[in-house]
Amino acid sequence: MSGPFDSPAGRIRLLQNMPVFGGIRADTLEFLLSGVARVRLARGEYFYREGDMADSLFVLESGRVFLLKHWAGNDYKLKELVRGNCFGEVAVIDLQPRNTSSLAAEDSCALELTEADLYRLYQHDVEQFTLLNMNMAREVCRRLREADERLFEADVQARRVSISPANLRFSSG
Repeated sequence: MSGPFDSPAGRIRLLQNMPVFGGIRADTLEFLLSGVARVRLARGEYFYREGDMADSLFVLESGRVFLLKHWAGNDYKLKELVRGNCFGEVAVIDLQPRNTSSLAAEDSCALELTEADLYRLYQHDVEQFTLLNMNMAREVCRRLREADERLFEADVQARRVSISPANLRFSSG
């Protein structure tokens, strides 16, 4: 059964609706897609595991993926991803090992953009390459802000402390 994103034009529409590819021209995406691999995984397989060295990011075309964090001997679900979500870009930006695992929660297919694909884009059109990198950085920053909010809310709930002008005390010395 084929869907609206199975054709090259459909994949371009999928990408153009994602924040990471916002403002990227259709001809640039067509160029980029001409060299990328499609990765198909069965339910229960990993796109990558926490700690793996990274050289690619993924764009989920179909299926569902869980982002997992390993702690104290257990895996914890951080987020559920669906068609159109991008994952793995943090490690491509910071050149560090993967900070999460990505598990196919059902049969899934994703486009894999490697550092070599991104370098090919750099050689082809440096302005579009720069825009793509700025978009990735913005998306990572958006997620960081969300994480900061969740951490702050958890901290406030744990301490149940509020500060108001009425309970502030200043020393003179």
